[in-house]
Amino acid sequence: MFFRQLLTKDATLSYFFGCGSCHVGVAIDPVLGDEQWFLDEAAKQDVKITHIIDTHVHADHFSGGRKLAELTGAAYCLHASNAGRVSFPFEPLLDKQRIEVGNVLVDVIHTPGHTPDSICLVVTDKRRTEVPWFVLTGDTLFVGSAGRPDLAGQEAEMAGQLYDTLQQRLLTLPAEVELYPGHTSGSACGAGMSGKPMSTLGFEKRSNPMLSMSRDEFVTALTETIPPRPAEMDRMVAFNLGQ
Repeated sequence: MFFRQLLTKDATLSYFFGCGSCHVGVAIDPVLGDEQWFLDEAAKQDVKITHIIDTHVHADHFSGGRKLAELTGAAYCLHASNAGRVSFPFEPLLDKQRIEVGNVLVDVIHTPGHTPDSICLVVTDKRRTEVPWFVLTGDTLFVGSAGRPDLAGQEAEMAGQLYDTLQQRLLTLPAEVELYPGHTSGSACGAGMSGKPMSTLGFEKRSNPMLSMSRDEFVTALTETIPPRPAEMDRMVAFNLGQ
């Protein structure tokens, strides 16, 4: 298995991983303008990009997902709840759906809270073990923090959904599972996140202050620390919806 992490502008983290022996790979949360990096990495690994996944419709950057799909012929994927919301065709992803990328398994978890369509991706390398190796958490869970709940409106309701998502979905994974978030410090998508671009679920359970609160405490804390809206948010969302 190969794995690459790309730190892009505005503290966004993108990912490219897959199965070298089967010559296939998947791109996660590419930023517009970074398409050539993915093409170059695919050439280095001698793989074909088969899937491009956005963990949600982003509000802080212009997605390069559709452009990269055009360049590679890969399937562009979003959570199925975006049907009728976006103005372009995409491959809908469902909760508990499994994508096979050669010897690499990608399991989709629907994790609403940051946005209604947010997903996390649990990744397993079959050649090593049947136990998940890492999870890509998008803007749901960061190193040291949690995602902002206000981008879809109804901040308190979304914060409650995010608490349930974290406690009932992500934190039920094994503690040794590595965590790779969609942003690092400096992003407008959460408050108080660390500059370290990865962690483990076990470490976050012990040290992330957002994970040791009651539901009411979590909702209050998250809604009181909402960062300013991302610059050009409305234009970015419109672009990412294909409008």
